[in-house]
Amino acid sequence: MIFMKKIVIPSAGGYEKLCLKEGAEPVPQDNEVLIDVHFAGVNYADVLIRLGIYESAKKYVGWPITPGFEVSGVISEVGKAVKGFKTGEEVIGFTLFNGYSSKLALDPTQLIKLPKSFSLEQGAAFPAVFMTAYHALFQIFHLPPEALLLVHSAAGGVGSALLSLAKIRGFRTIGVVGRTNKIDYAKSLGAEEVYDKSNPHFAFKNILDDYPEGFDAVFDANGYTTLKFSYEALRPTGKLVSYGSHSLLEKTGGRINYIKAAWGLIKTPRFNPLDMITDNKSIAGFNLSFLFEHELLRKEGVEGLSELIHEGTLPPPKVTVFPVEKAAEAHKFIESGNSVGKIVLKFK
Repeated sequence: MIFMKKIVIPSAGGYEKLCLKEGAEPVPQDNEVLIDVHFAGVNYADVLIRLGIYESAKKYVGWPITPGFEVSGVISEVGKAVKGFKTGEEVIGFTLFNGYSSKLALDPTQLIKLPKSFSLEQGAAFPAVFMTAYHALFQIFHLPPEALLLVHSAAGGVGSALLSLAKIRGFRTIGVVGRTNKIDYAKSLGAEEVYDKSNPHFAFKNILDDYPEGFDAVFDANGYTTLKFSYEALRPTGKLVSYGSHSLLEKTGGRINYIKAAWGLIKTPRFNPLDMITDNKSIAGFNLSFLFEHELLRKEGVEGLSELIHEGTLPPPKVTVFPVEKAAEAHKFIESGNSVGKIVLKFK
């Protein structure tokens, strides 16, 4: 039996639950390829999986679980029915869990050939956040040309992907970041203005004062701390897209503060459909992992992103690398709010 390494979480808890173990190497089916994983992307969703509060993880897997939605590596074996890929090719792959593994069997529809402009570590930082951003920008609704967008957490994984995709489509973007050192990165991706929440003079009112006409769309993964403002910041016909609620959780300690979380749930605004009709505004929410089985959406997203990165129109993401043995440190870093761009785990 051939063994591989993978991170296994036996039950919900803190950083100590991220256990590096050996397991049997997967055997690819005729319609699959086997990936020798070099890097695995780390997303905030992985933190929620570890804490035991990620609904799709509970629905599809349970305990124990290996987190991870994206990898990069080299094809080591190709199934008999697979066309278009060959052994030795460098690829980017996305998966519904199990990404924190040194070997992974995937369907070819879950793969993108690594573009020349990307390193393998950058490739592992690409699929999850760009699929999220692609769905949020292009698959939920239609935005008018030169739409004005507001992006919270603009220097994070999904935020930076939103800026990059919006720039390609000719949309105007305004970013909000939580640290001064993130401003330049957000601007480098196309944000025409970036507001720094750590600035003592910052207030959300400043954004409304500067852009009184409002925004065509606001993208918010914060939750209760900003949702009310995000809705108010929409112009008539504007859309609020909510894809997370990070404000409910602590930024240190690696565990849930249930009192804070409960207070956040109480403070989360409720939106009345009748008011939305009068305001002429829309709200959409989604979790990408629950959309994984929607083959048409997935296929369109993979093909669209593949075309963009091979055209060279998407810049490689900014990446911070941790060895897989320090997965706990990677989780601490993404929880802290100090990370810029994406975090990946290194297997090779």
